[in-house]
Amino acid sequence: MIAKQKFRIISPKSTPNSRAKHWTQISHYEYPDYERPLLEIPAEILHRIFHRLCFLYGEDQARKYLPELERMMKVYFAYKPSERIAAETNITPADRFTEKDIILITYGDLLRSEHSSPLASLLHILEKIPGFKKAINTLHILPFFPYSSDRGFSITDFRNVDPKLGSWQDIAKISESYQLMFDAVCNHTSSKSKAFQKLLNGSPEYKDIAIVYRSPDELSSEERQKIVRPRTGNLLTQFQSLDGPIWVWTTFSSDQIDLNYRNPKVLLWVLETLLLYIRRGANIIRLDAVTYLWKITGTSCANLKQTHETIKLFRDIFNVVAPGVALITETNIPHQQNIAYFGNGYDEAQMVYNFALPPLVLHTFYRENTSALSEWAKNLEFPSDACTYLNILDTHDGIGLMGVRNILPPGEINYLANKAREHGAFISYRTGTNGRDEPYEINSTWYSALNFDSDNEPLTLQIKRFVASRSIALVLKGVPGIYLHGLFGTTNDVDAVIKTKSKRDINRQIICETELYEELKLSNSKLYQLTKTLGRLLEIRVRQKAFHPQGKQQVLLLSKQCFIVLRISPQNNEHILTIVNISRQICHLKISLKELSLENNSSAINKILDSSYWYDLVGNRGWKVQHQKISLVVQPYEVIWLMPDKELERSIET
Repeated sequence: MIAKQKFRIISPKSTPNSRAKHWTQISHYEYPDYERPLLEIPAEILHRIFHRLCFLYGEDQARKYLPELERMMKVYFAYKPSERIAAETNITPADRFTEKDIILITYGDLLRSEHSSPLASLLHILEKIPGFKKAINTLHILPFFPYSSDRGFSITDFRNVDPKLGSWQDIAKISESYQLMFDAVCNHTSSKSKAFQKLLNGSPEYKDIAIVYRSPDELSSEERQKIVRPRTGNLLTQFQSLDGPIWVWTTFSSDQIDLNYRNPKVLLWVLETLLLYIRRGANIIRLDAVTYLWKITGTSCANLKQTHETIKLFRDIFNVVAPGVALITETNIPHQQNIAYFGNGYDEAQMVYNFALPPLVLHTFYRENTSALSEWAKNLEFPSDACTYLNILDTHDGIGLMGVRNILPPGEINYLANKAREHGAFISYRTGTNGRDEPYEINSTWYSALNFDSDNEPLTLQIKRFVASRSIALVLKGVPGIYLHGLFGTTNDVDAVIKTKSKRDINRQIICETELYEELKLSNSKLYQLTKTLGRLLEIRVRQKAFHPQGKQQVLLLSKQCFIVLRISPQNNEHILTIVNISRQICHLKISLKELSLENNSSAINKILDSSYWYDLVGNRGWKVQHQKISLVVQPYEVIWLMPDKELERSIET
């Protein structure tokens, strides 16, 4: 190692194009402008949409409803200012997401102030937290609509903001500072919603919006056994309607009525709602629980071809009227099924949740062994340059386990669940194919899953372990997504679980503005240290092209103690070698530069091999190259991001 040196890494200079107003900053009109020429939908797109409707509903129904779908597209387009339309023509699929994208996931009311609505509080509190403001550019605000249960996911009104949170004006204000991800809870509606109440009241217009049986025996035991769902409760819920008792399909809970997509009016209503969300500022649409969208008895009712075709239909429409808006599928299922939602790389979701990552990272830290994570990560690929992963470690629900089915053996998944329980977690179950309950989800904050609340470990060591784990989601190909409590290092709220009887409330604590600011003032507090260390890591990441989601990566299997990834920018002109020690032991590494994959780029190889040292962007120090090898001493839970000195100099001079 050579002496510490201070460098200021400077981003590339602005160009006229980069100074132009970004398409996400151009708001829609309040009312449609029909004086301009109407949207002209290309014939090949209409043909494709028609065939998707034929697949879903048959040719007669497709011909009946295609004109209505065209009308909705033209109406939405009339809300778009010419400036936005022009700006969207510059969007390239490979750069829809870049190294500058980091998504913060939060409920609208997790940050509270006495002086403003929760949504307004969210904005001004985030703006005042050092370290994070410069790095986070996108907010995923979990459902902010009126609801009856499930912390927002049993929606009673899909088209209005919950007045307890704020208003559409608050959402518009947030969109001036952040890109926004909206939840499209498209699988179900609340039993208290107007639509379902009209069904109960016998309204003929609403009779087919849900899947209704006159007797629970209409769904045979053989059909029930084939159905895959993430819950162990009753599939059918009884309600009293104007015409007598009915039994309604409820995948998740008795308050969440599954929508019947075999009724084309349901699909059109959902699509019109999605277009409203885009008008209101959504840059990313999250399709919640989309796995279970279509139900056909006699099948698993999960991941059906009709579900994929519906998403492809949404994508076709967005490509025409809102080409910058991305679809992300929330499909907490085994990895190979999950990535099928990319389609061919161009025709379905632009982004999927990387649900295998959280349990694999947790397994890595519990076992202090990177083997399983490294073997999986070295084969990670995208089907095209138009799609990417959302690399999360924790969510508002917890740490899902379905993503590692067929990656980790059942014994290791059980080990994960039992180890997390030792850390104070709760475990949620689902009914497996054998009819037995199996672990589905770890309900815990990420910090508590890694650290014992009652342990005598130094706080600094726990924070290092926490930041080391989070760094893995920052270096892998994809876009990092961080749940608010995973950003602040919150510990488990067991009291809330005891009060509400809901395991998922363990990581949904409300954070008071005054208490937050008081802790930020204390240099020895956990929050202060986290904002300093994790915040700095985030700031470094968004400045480096090597972390572009479409950049290449090479996973090096050199040590069970260290997870090592080489990231390369899409232009092959920037390389960062990332190393994280996942153990409590010092790790000694020797890395041969000749072993680094440089895609046969002789210019890059020569520059790399000609470098006399590599600079650690995190530790502000250089490491010498001797005989084309770097010898490293990596401290417990240390994070090292190395860049060749030649590239470092170029970035400074640019």
